[in-house]
Amino acid sequence: MPPAATSLACLSRRSFTAAALATAAGWAGAQPQGAPVRLLVGFPAGAGTDAIARLLAEKLKDLLHAPVVVENRAGAGGQIAAQALKASAPDGHTLLLSHDHTISILPQVIRNPGFAPATDFTPVAGLATFSNMLAVSGGTPAQSVDEYVRWVKTQRGGKDTIGVPAPGSIPEFLVRLMSERYQLDLQAAPYRGSAPMTADMMGNQIAAGIASVPDMIELHRAGKLRIVAVIGARRQPLLPQVPTFGELGFAHLDDYPYYGLFAPAGTPQQVIDRFGNALQQVLAMPDVREKLTAMGLNVAFEPQGPFAGRVRTYTAAWERIIRASGFQPA
Repeated sequence: MPPAATSLACLSRRSFTAAALATAAGWAGAQPQGAPVRLLVGFPAGAGTDAIARLLAEKLKDLLHAPVVVENRAGAGGQIAAQALKASAPDGHTLLLSHDHTISILPQVIRNPGFAPATDFTPVAGLATFSNMLAVSGGTPAQSVDEYVRWVKTQRGGKDTIGVPAPGSIPEFLVRLMSERYQLDLQAAPYRGSAPMTADMMGNQIAAGIASVPDMIELHRAGKLRIVAVIGARRQPLLPQVPTFGELGFAHLDDYPYYGLFAPAGTPQQVIDRFGNALQQVLAMPDVREKLTAMGLNVAFEPQGPFAGRVRTYTAAWERIIRASGFQPA
């Protein structure tokens, strides 16, 4: 080989080796080895999402060999937490635990959410689905939806306020559907999460509320609230006596909301895989499955690809319902 060609070949090998080492260092630097991992939650401490996050964080820290710190960025239906995720570096040190409202619904019901899930976030994996449900407080004698409707007509003049955990949420659209079907004047009262809403229900400040089963199941078991209907194609195993809205004549309310982990866009794929593998191991632990199931979750690990598909399908389904309702983004 001529000297010039030999020099060029050596230079090429050195350049390739240097590039490979730099890339490897970059991947390694993106791995959350020892450094704390922030698990963002868009709702207050004590709410269903917070309880799930703390259970997962406790188990994930051992598998990731790093502290996992739950960080509550409550407010605006998860919008604040989602904006924080977008602003975070894609270095494997920040995740968002979210359900469907923040990712699939919120960007459709407000004009400038400050984030676009499809481009700003990377789905990591799904962990569960669940159902929303209607509950009544101790201030009403109703034991069923029909009894609640009769109570509103006879005792409230056909008008009532139903609490919802966030404005422009699926529970708010359900209030609209109920108002139309039963020919009542039902108004949604948006709260900053389910915890303050259920507090008002227990204080009989509002007679009814719509939220997720995980948010309400313990209060139902304690007899402080009464769950009278759930969304879903089937009755909930934890609530076998409670009918679905489909059984009550509401069509197209069979889609199950989801819980999943999300990372900032641009997070290296091997970091995403590492988090996904760790989550899969956590969800296989019997004590974790038992606790999450007791919260009213349908626990099922979903890898990145299928979970991303679920998010897209769910988002499109509710986009059709939101548009048909005539809802105008605020």
